[in-house]
Amino acid sequence: MKETNRTKTAAGSQPGASDADARPPELFAWNDTATPLPARCIHEEFERQAETNPGARAVVCGERYLTYGELNIRANRLAQHLRARGVSTETIVGLCVERSIEMIVGLLGILKAGGAYLPLDPSYPFERLAWMIQDSGVRILVSTQASRASLPPHDAFEILLDADWPAVELANSDNPSVRMSPENLAYCAYTSGSTGKPKGVLCLHIGALNRFQWMWDAYGFTPEDVCCQKTSLSFVDSVWEIFGPLLRGVPLILIPDPVLSNLTALVELLATHRVTRIVLVPSFLNLLFDLQDDLHERLPHLKYWFTSGEELTLPLCERFQTLLPGRHLINLYGSSEISADATFFDVAQQPPDRRVLIGRPISNMSIYLLDENLQPVAVGETGELYAGGAGLARGYLNRPAMTAQRFIPNPFDSAPGTRLYRTGDLARYLPDGRLEFLGRADRQVKIRGQRVEPGEVEAALRLHASIRDAAVLAKADVSDGQRLIAYLIPAPGVKPPDSSVLRRHLLGLLPEYMVPTAFVAVSAWPLTPNGKIDRAALADGHGGSE
Repeated sequence: MKETNRTKTAAGSQPGASDADARPPELFAWNDTATPLPARCIHEEFERQAETNPGARAVVCGERYLTYGELNIRANRLAQHLRARGVSTETIVGLCVERSIEMIVGLLGILKAGGAYLPLDPSYPFERLAWMIQDSGVRILVSTQASRASLPPHDAFEILLDADWPAVELANSDNPSVRMSPENLAYCAYTSGSTGKPKGVLCLHIGALNRFQWMWDAYGFTPEDVCCQKTSLSFVDSVWEIFGPLLRGVPLILIPDPVLSNLTALVELLATHRVTRIVLVPSFLNLLFDLQDDLHERLPHLKYWFTSGEELTLPLCERFQTLLPGRHLINLYGSSEISADATFFDVAQQPPDRRVLIGRPISNMSIYLLDENLQPVAVGETGELYAGGAGLARGYLNRPAMTAQRFIPNPFDSAPGTRLYRTGDLARYLPDGRLEFLGRADRQVKIRGQRVEPGEVEAALRLHASIRDAAVLAKADVSDGQRLIAYLIPAPGVKPPDSSVLRRHLLGLLPEYMVPTAFVAVSAWPLTPNGKIDRAALADGHGGSE
């Protein structure tokens, strides 16, 4: 891989001469992470594997599988078909396909055509999918006969990977020749929005590949490795799950949703295929331990366990080390805006008297803990976490004001165009430079690894005719994650609706993971001295529950 100018500015840049005395030099030394940046795009790296190992198994789903050569040819034909329909560099193409071999063909075909894929989860409500299609402006939509039933009415041209395949198969099977660079758009990931509408994050090839390269270097694959894919495409961890192995010739086992919802069947599948590494949210790991306390014996090949999406707790770390001695548990921190992961930490090095650390930045990423004046805080003090480097997304689709607010010019780097992403998370540095995560500076929470803005849930609740106002809080769950509780003020003269009615209402507007597990009617909000809702009092049960 060639080194570019961005290698020197992506991370680890030194501050300018002004105010140098106010900037602790060790904070910048801890960001010295520069390595050569990727010079190719995701699909180009896959094509190298297909050329080198055409007969090796690439993707397995149940009894079906495709070799690298077969997968490459199918993706090429879809790409040529998409090109003929007008897809070119940075065209956003919708992809609504259940986890299957067709899903992988769709992803690669869109990327090979020069486009960027927009995941449209078939389990999402019509209204949410309709908003994503409208907001993104997609004109081409790739699906299957089964998944298209999940889609709302739309004007996009549909290509069905089963019914339309005879026409697709007539296309040229050669690798398409498309002028692209790693700075081009790879996918658009919609996340929960505080305004009541999800927002699209524009993610680049370079960010994904930089994260892949770091993982390949830090936790390299061996000839015995087998990986699995279980995460929804709407969740950014799926990008590594799919392409991390495929771009290095490692077999990828697709886990169907029915298996994923049956933990016993999941463990059996992992054991049968001798899967060697897995990515999962901490609450899911806890559920596995609750069901299977003999995972050490049942999954002897599963050496690497990566957690992300939620805060990893010290009791869960201790449980892991007790039940899975000799295995590696790596805690990853990041978000869609920074290509999934910006820091990492091996929990074997966890201090016993602290929250689980998030460690240090990965290659070509930098982390700054800043105060409200964008000045670095001292070691040990709490600051808001800002991330810079190669992993940063381009910004938010159709939201320039929000992009400008969250992606700011990097005050510590004089190179043109360098930025920092304001995460909204709080953290502090330990004396050795490792990072301790301290929570959110705003109300955003993570539910089973998915980002949730309580304001979006509140806005959906207020659409019900019987609800005058709503407040949504997250509470710790026994499964070591969080659950949502909705507090409601009914409309005047209206009986509070049954929880099943509210649940049906919300499932028509929001993904299932955003629907609260409990609904509590209150007569009035407890208020703070300045007149705002006292959410702490609500959480403590002082909301005047009826």
